[in-house]
Amino acid sequence: MSATSRVLTGLAAGAVIGLLLAGWNETAALQVANVVQPIGKLWLNALQMTVVPLVLALVVVGVNTASDAAASGRIARRAIVTFLLILTGGALFAALAAPLVFSLFPHNPALVVALDHASVPAAAQAAPNWIDTLVAIVPSNAIMAAAQSAMLPLVVFALFLGFALTRIEPARRAMLVEFFQAIADAMIVIVRWVLWVAPLGVFALILSVCARSGLGMLSALGVYVLVECLLYLSVTVMMLPVALFFGGERLRRFVPALVPAQVVAISTQSSLASLPAMLESADRRLGYPKQVAALVLPMAVSLFRLTSPVQYVTSAVFIAWAYGVDLSTAQLLAGALLAVVISLGSVGLPGQVTFVATNLPVAQAMGLPLSPLGLMLAVDTIPDALATLGNVTGDLAATSVVNRQSRQVGNGEAEP
Repeated sequence: MSATSRVLTGLAAGAVIGLLLAGWNETAALQVANVVQPIGKLWLNALQMTVVPLVLALVVVGVNTASDAAASGRIARRAIVTFLLILTGGALFAALAAPLVFSLFPHNPALVVALDHASVPAAAQAAPNWIDTLVAIVPSNAIMAAAQSAMLPLVVFALFLGFALTRIEPARRAMLVEFFQAIADAMIVIVRWVLWVAPLGVFALILSVCARSGLGMLSALGVYVLVECLLYLSVTVMMLPVALFFGGERLRRFVPALVPAQVVAISTQSSLASLPAMLESADRRLGYPKQVAALVLPMAVSLFRLTSPVQYVTSAVFIAWAYGVDLSTAQLLAGALLAVVISLGSVGLPGQVTFVATNLPVAQAMGLPLSPLGLMLAVDTIPDALATLGNVTGDLAATSVVNRQSRQVGNGEAEP
């Protein structure tokens, strides 16, 4: 049985038992919920303990990886800038659209009470004003920011550290980057250990919540998956005008060229497996120069996932909706920008490790409780096919933009 199947089995078993207990005897249901909820809390704490060192290491390594890619020539630098702009646009779109879409669904007050019993407190519960948020972006003490799980200041420090490493002597830089990569690898091993018992953790969490709120949590998870799918499809469609207006493409040519890669993406749920189909479409159907497609598309698979920031922001907004929290503009903006930075450093992470390393820091940075994340992890693989569809579409749209920029500069200009 795959890891995803095991987690979904734990989710289903916990939900069924919790609902049966709630329907049979409310007092007994609450007693059982009180017994199992510490197991869920322990599991969430175990996931959370790796986030600070993992995010710090991923951002430092990610900055240096992107810097190395950008140093390989003008085409690579244009690609990096294009990736950043598209990722930022997608994250800001999610920050704007997700609260509006979730507001269309009724909120269940009983869900808040049930989640509070299973909650892991966030680092900051109060929403500061925009001046405090702006001042707090740069930490006065990076170690204190890490100790307090203040993710946005921590990521800013990691960005400074990562860029500083690109300016020191190459041998020392390589040694430090290898050190941070080793930290990231060690944290991933710990996360895998914790995820090995994910069926038990998810079972305990969903049993506790369903015993208190009935079907409320299951219906809320259904809303989460639905909204996530809608936003994935939205950003996928948004790549068509990007290719049309910024890539100089014609829809009659670009849309048919997308289809082979999209078919592979949906069937395999892997951008890497879709790379040969993307290269073939870029060459034969779109006529992009090989020096553009052969560089930009592998870079896109390595550094650029269109739907990742969308998912991180949507997850955080879902938690706010579940708790009835109104997010401020500053919180949404901070979450969106943090999602972009984290997405660049987490592309190579395997499976459910990505969810832990990315969604927790964004939710923490927005001052939100973390308890729903353990349950969201169980269902987040359901929209994976649509996520890969969006990523592949974004890869080819970004390549069209870089190709047009390269043509405008001049096909005969030598790359430094």
